[in-house]
Amino acid sequence: MPLSLIILALSAFAIGTTEFVIMGLLPDVASDLGVSIPGAGWLVTGYAMGVAIGAPFMALATARLPRKAALVVLMGIFIVGNLLCALASDYNVLMFARVVTALSHGAFFGIGSVVAANLVPANRRASAVALMFTGLTLANVLGVPLGTALGQYAGWRSTFFAVTVIGVIALLGLIRFLPHQRDEQRLDLGAEVSALKSGRIWLSLGMTALFSGSMFALFTYIAPLLGDVTGVSPHGVTWTLLLIGLGLTLGNIVGGKLADRRLSATLTGVFIAMAVVSTALRWTSVALIPTEITLFLWATATFAAVPALQINVVSAGKAAPNLVSTLNISAFNVGNALGAWVGGAVIARGLGLTSVPLAAAALAVLALILTLITFRQSAGPDLAPAAR
Repeated sequence: MPLSLIILALSAFAIGTTEFVIMGLLPDVASDLGVSIPGAGWLVTGYAMGVAIGAPFMALATARLPRKAALVVLMGIFIVGNLLCALASDYNVLMFARVVTALSHGAFFGIGSVVAANLVPANRRASAVALMFTGLTLANVLGVPLGTALGQYAGWRSTFFAVTVIGVIALLGLIRFLPHQRDEQRLDLGAEVSALKSGRIWLSLGMTALFSGSMFALFTYIAPLLGDVTGVSPHGVTWTLLLIGLGLTLGNIVGGKLADRRLSATLTGVFIAMAVVSTALRWTSVALIPTEITLFLWATATFAAVPALQINVVSAGKAAPNLVSTLNISAFNVGNALGAWVGGAVIARGLGLTSVPLAAAALAVLALILTLITFRQSAGPDLAPAAR
């Protein structure tokens, strides 16, 4: 296992922690800065929009740089953004700092996944990408609860100072251990943009958005579902989220290995599993043990798709790997917003929390249909088969 992959995973851990830890710190931030909880919640939205909109622009801005240099620049922006968060004097400065931090997120994961795939033989590319994204899953398992605990003990700013330190360590690791890829092709802006004419790319991005929509339709409302339907205590919700995090980590690793063997079958199987398990939660959510088992299976099945989806878009957009893989991260965030809206709309229409898993299952079915269409048409010149 190349040490450089560990450094990329550490970078992903830092980025994932700073993205999600704000959710656990919202009450502290709102109280300290004198804003409402919904107002503080816009810090989450601002970050997501910064990722979705800023990612392709940052990919284009760094397109002429070698990938190692691009990753170093992006991690530098991440460090500056987190330091600004820690030093923010008011809400507006914190929002600005969150958006600055988000600018590095999508492009780093996009370019980083290309680098990770190129560090290993072709038959291990998805596993390498999965290892990098393990940092993101560990951010949910360890980074978020530890960051929240630190913020509650020493003030929310201490969490962003801690993430800044992790970012500096990751930056030094990138500079020291990430190799220069001598055979790397420098892609100009025209080549990057013109490659987006491929229909296969947009089908693949649609698959990613629908996948993420299915995941976040359920994940966004998991706490009220557990509390109001299953009857789990707030402390119990924390342990359930830890269990989900373990499932996400396992799924990420297994999904990478499966995608290395057969990409299309992996994505097809994952979306079927997501639809079935999400539907099952509609009935199992009324009892504790069945709920815990179902959610672990759901988390494992769900994150098995992540490395496969990333490799899928890179295979579809070989002429513009930096931009296309970064757009995939934007598609993830578009799906996040879509899923949260769909789940909220189900609840707002009075269908109840137990209908949210069914909405998630419906989005998984749509992702499955799009997957079947994509790989059925892959025989055409514009829709070449994804790498196996």
